[in-house]
Amino acid sequence: MTDRKTQILKRLTDEGIKAAEFLRRLGPEAWEQQVYTTGGHWRVREVLCHFVSAEKTLTYYGRQILAGGPGAPEDFVIDEFNETQVGGMADREPQGLIGEFEEARAETGRLVETMLDGDFDRVGRHPWFGKVPLETMLKLVYRHNMLHIRDVKKALETGQPVPHLDAQPPSDEEGRRK
Repeated sequence: MTDRKTQILKRLTDEGIKAAEFLRRLGPEAWEQQVYTTGGHWRVREVLCHFVSAEKTLTYYGRQILAGGPGAPEDFVIDEFNETQVGGMADREPQGLIGEFEEARAETGRLVETMLDGDFDRVGRHPWFGKVPLETMLKLVYRHNMLHIRDVKKALETGQPVPHLDAQPPSDEEGRRK
């Protein structure tokens, strides 16, 4: 296995386990804690729904890129997509969602296992970062969860949602430099 394949598989596995273990330890009241003040004002439960949806979606686009496709469409509206997807799962039980997240993460790992070294350099469109190499997209999968878990921990520690940062997606040109 190539070094980058090994590194990405290890990080996907390790960070997936950490996220699932953290989420499994949460009590019933924690799932209702609001984490964000924008969009759908996601609670911890909705953040987990987002993990499931995002993981499945990025694996789908990864497979598409490996088959020669472009990745996410140019007109992909990430905020609308996230709200629709999360809203459709919000009534599911947390423990079941954790299992779905673990299965989705395992599927991402299986995708990486099939990749040759040159596949990591294939460029496709990420829904937020624009045109980037598949290697970058895969690293973003586990980094994405790490950022949200950080926000969940902060909201749980303070009992308050985290402050909104006016983040904007980079242009495709900026995305290529990452």
